[in-house]
Amino acid sequence: MKPGHLHIGLFQPEIPQNAGNIGRLAAATQCRLHMVRPLGFSTEEKNLRRPGLDYWPFLDLEIHDHLDDLLAQFTPPRIAFFSKKADRLYTRMPESTDLLIFGRETSGLPEELHDQYPECFYKIPMWHSGVRSLNLANSVSIVLYHQLARRKGYI
Repeated sequence: MKPGHLHIGLFQPEIPQNAGNIGRLAAATQCRLHMVRPLGFSTEEKNLRRPGLDYWPFLDLEIHDHLDDLLAQFTPPRIAFFSKKADRLYTRMPESTDLLIFGRETSGLPEELHDQYPECFYKIPMWHSGVRSLNLANSVSIVLYHQLARRKGYI
């Protein structure tokens, strides 16, 4: 991985189709994908690989046993966590942010992370109060492409 590339972190992902779509996105954008165990699926599962089509060999994937193993590779100002509970919009994260961390589809990120890194939490706005959350793969796409566009000077 080249210095300055973005990293996508998935904390205990549960749905293989989401992880497969995110894997394809990571391959297409030359980002490293980090997944933190336990995973809700096998990395050999057909539903994980199908959304990635034949791009899976291009994926730079690292699997961690613990979130702390991943976080130890980055310093807090370079980490962004995403949660509907955050106050700041994702458009406010620093351009220097290298690691984008997303939580489980059903329960998000552990509460202790909110307490430990309150200045590193961001949200994607939703305007309908009846909608609980966005799809994980869609959320990663929104944030990743925003950050890449900023770095490349498109916005």
